[in-house]
Amino acid sequence: MSTANVALPAADLLPVGPRANLAYRTIRLMGVPILRLLFGFDVRGRENIPRSGTYVVIANHLNWLDEFTLLILFPIEPHLHFLADPTILVTRKLQWWLVRTAGGYVPVVRERHGDRTLYRHVDRCLELGGAVAIFPEGNYGPKEGELMPFHKGFAHFAIKAGVPVIPVVLSGTKDLWLRKKVQVVIGPALASAGQ
Repeated sequence: MSTANVALPAADLLPVGPRANLAYRTIRLMGVPILRLLFGFDVRGRENIPRSGTYVVIANHLNWLDEFTLLILFPIEPHLHFLADPTILVTRKLQWWLVRTAGGYVPVVRERHGDRTLYRHVDRCLELGGAVAIFPEGNYGPKEGELMPFHKGFAHFAIKAGVPVIPVVLSGTKDLWLRKKVQVVIGPALASAGQ
């Protein structure tokens, strides 16, 4: 199915906030053991995840597994909301239904540069106590250990809300196979207040 015939959703289509709904909790309850069975996770810096309050997570982006890796590492609440391009997702009915049901997704349509609705919705998410995850490269990186230039938006969200930025480095998700070791380093929080 072509995306040309599918209406792309507005940035504020799905609700945001700190609470994880029952669908999200159920999917996570079933998904975490499956992911841990399929892949080996080597995590350093877990103590850098804030115990309370909201934050913006930034991470490099190599593969579809990156989102799931962050979801299983960060607490259920505050609910982590990903900024992501919905172009492919909306053509896959089951996946789109799951995302709409579980929440934690803010559609970013690349052609809508300066989308004020997007900025307001992410700002609202942080104001309500939700957390936001952004892959500032905007696309999958070309190879392990090589970053593409960052888009600027993540800094805006963190500074406006006065919340810390939690940097995460992912390695081992570019090319996947059964039981492959995925390495994750969670860095110390970067203060944004007063910037």
